[in-house]
Amino acid sequence: MARFELRCSKCGGVFSEDPKLLVCPECSKKQVQGGSLRGVLEINILDPPVGWPEEPLGSPQFLRRVLPLGDPSHLAPLPVGDTPLLEVPRLRRELGMQHLWLKDDSRNPSGSTKDRASFLVAAKAAEYGFETIATASTGNAATALAAVCAASGQRAVVLVPAGAPPAKLTQMLAYGAEVVPVDGSYDDAFELCMEACAEFGWYNRNTALNPFTLEGKKTLALEIARQLAPETPDAIIIPTGDGVILSGIAKGFADLLAWGLTDRVPRLIAVQPEGASSLVSALADGDNDVIPMPGAASIADSLVVEAPRNARLALRRIRESGGGGVTVSDEAIIGAIARLARLTGVFAEPAAAASLAGLEAALTASLVEKGERVVLLVTGTGLKDRDAATRAVTMPSAIPPDLDHLAEHLHQ
Repeated sequence: MARFELRCSKCGGVFSEDPKLLVCPECSKKQVQGGSLRGVLEINILDPPVGWPEEPLGSPQFLRRVLPLGDPSHLAPLPVGDTPLLEVPRLRRELGMQHLWLKDDSRNPSGSTKDRASFLVAAKAAEYGFETIATASTGNAATALAAVCAASGQRAVVLVPAGAPPAKLTQMLAYGAEVVPVDGSYDDAFELCMEACAEFGWYNRNTALNPFTLEGKKTLALEIARQLAPETPDAIIIPTGDGVILSGIAKGFADLLAWGLTDRVPRLIAVQPEGASSLVSALADGDNDVIPMPGAASIADSLVVEAPRNARLALRRIRESGGGGVTVSDEAIIGAIARLARLTGVFAEPAAAASLAGLEAALTASLVEKGERVVLLVTGTGLKDRDAATRAVTMPSAIPPDLDHLAEHLHQ
């Protein structure tokens, strides 16, 4: 097991492992209900690997070397991580970017990046002896937890906004999770989940609140660095809601830098929809925290958060990397779904396709240059929200079954 300690991202306080410790006891006293989290804890690995582990990326043996993981038998028997870094030649030509790659995390078991966090959280819950794991989610984190718990035989309770896409709700239910639709926003579900975990003694997987969510997502950075070695990306384009995926990538590259396995941290570019853009607005205003956006809304449901819970840490990590943030319209996101699929063969849900729209916005804003090495992160499959994807295409009309009509149809 990699020995580790927990360190407060705000005050620097150091704590030993404790199953009940989620955030810094001192900094969390300043927590405001409904606001971004105070005292987010990060993991500091005390026995880092010497050189790149020889084990395959994503394997239990590899993860045990780089994560705060005890017995790897606690990991669910699912192939989480080790997703491909695609070279996307047609998209490169379209954008005039010869050093562009796509990290396709839609290949994870439940179809999203969120599997990485749930994979580690569920293993730690088993290690600690918890029987029930709960989370609040816009959809993907709940689906990821449901999938992992189905494989490992753990109980999952998931609280989601009642308006979550039907495909995601169907996934959760099919995996056997106890699904609780909440008549309210994701932020309402987050607060209710915190209360329920405290009352019922459940293990809380809420993103950012549980330090292992950030640690699980850092595996993205480890994979990108290993797959692209000996090169290092100049920038990574990241669809951003709560800011945990972004902070996890920053943490992964920071660990690699400390371990002598990379020479720098790439610039991190956050992409948010215009209707849920409090983090990017805070970046533009020079603020260290967000102003919540009541009624936040977008077709990219996975990115709809009124108050990003990991905002304070994400803002700091973006600035430390020399990165920035962009907002994109729902129309641009819809258009990006079809363009991404047509030019790369990767079918992305709206939140994931936002990365392509965000890359183009970042090029316009000179946050990224065409000659740089850039990684585009695709966080979820388009099968999670087919209704949104239908807005990006035109459904053809049926034809009679004869060659004349077929020829006429194909030459329209």
